[in-house]
Amino acid sequence: MKNTLKILLIIIVSSCSKNSEDYIQNIDGYWEIESVTLSNGTKKEYKVNQTIDYISVGDSLKGFRKKMKPRFDGKYETSKDTEVLQLKIENDSLNLYYSTNFSNWKETVLMANKSQLKIVNQNNDVYLYKRFTPIIVD
Repeated sequence: MKNTLKILLIIIVSSCSKNSEDYIQNIDGYWEIESVTLSNGTKKEYKVNQTIDYISVGDSLKGFRKKMKPRFDGKYETSKDTEVLQLKIENDSLNLYYSTNFSNWKETVLMANKSQLKIVNQNNDVYLYKRFTPIIVD
């Protein structure tokens, strides 16, 4: 009975453990900030966003992130500013390394699925994104 319980517990724990490599397939796309929980516990909810993040990752795990402004016709306006992005699996975590002409920084993906993306930055602020769905007005 004890061996059966141990085996069952091992199966449950291993099936619940997350594989950071699985997150990679869900990073690409348009993301809208839903909330930010600061390191001091303060939480800010975002009901309406004027800009969204577009993340594009290629086969080499390199890509970019841009701020986009959705329009009512389904198209987007954007600035020319782009953050270069490199994904790396380190210590069982998926890390996003960003670089611009002005700065370099790292964020860690806590969770990524088809509808949500959760990231923590170096200040321990946690960003929760939801997949952006455009509203098209004819």
